Amino acid sequence: MKDIETLEDIKYLVDGFYGRVRKDELIGPIFDEKIGNHWDRHLDIMYRFWQTVLLEEDKTYFGNPFMKHAALPVFGEHFQRWLQLWKETLKKDFNGPVADEAYTRAERMAKVFQIKLKAIRQEGGSPVF
Repeated sequence: MKDIETLEDIKYLVDGFYGRVRKDELIGPIFDEKIGNHWDRHLDIMYRFWQTVLLEEDKTYFGNPFMKHAALPVFGEHFQRWLQLWKETLKKDFNGPVADEAYTRAERMAKVFQIKLKAIRQEGGSPVF
């Protein structure tokens, strides 16, 4: 196994991960309802996001990932499954410091998203993060 080194590696990772997500009984329906027939567009955004995060290349992703997820019906168990599938996909195909960073970043994102979602749900209103 090799580490994540190129955009092609990112695409392979993202495609493998979302293949698992789409088949998952817990989070698959949430993604399918939100994305509908626009999976190509979503995957392209995810390629650019992870390329920016992991490959330290010129910034290719511009956006606010949290805002895209703020209105979704997701809770702790959904984030746990998302992380489980991400980790399984990483471990299956990659090994090295960038792959480790990919998991660490995903884990941090999941924690931050859950904290923000909890605050929004407890306090009401819209996110200002």
